[in-house]
Amino acid sequence: MTIDRIVMAFAGSMILVSVLLAVAFSLYWLFLTAFVGANMLQSSFTGFCPLAIILKKMGVKTGVAFS
Repeated sequence: MTIDRIVMAFAGSMILVSVLLAVAFSLYWLFLTAFVGANMLQSSFTGFCPLAIILKKMGVKTGVAFS
């Protein structure tokens, strides 16, 4: 699995988990959803993603987006 796929899977998982937490406990969990969405948006323009940097240092194979 490449960095690109891991980042997308992690972002999608965080969004789903935060929505479930918002429904179950508090709407404040939607701030996590907004943070993940904003990070994905800025990453699409700048190519900077903290998770991609961490995964690259761990030796995960790079993909096309975060090389």
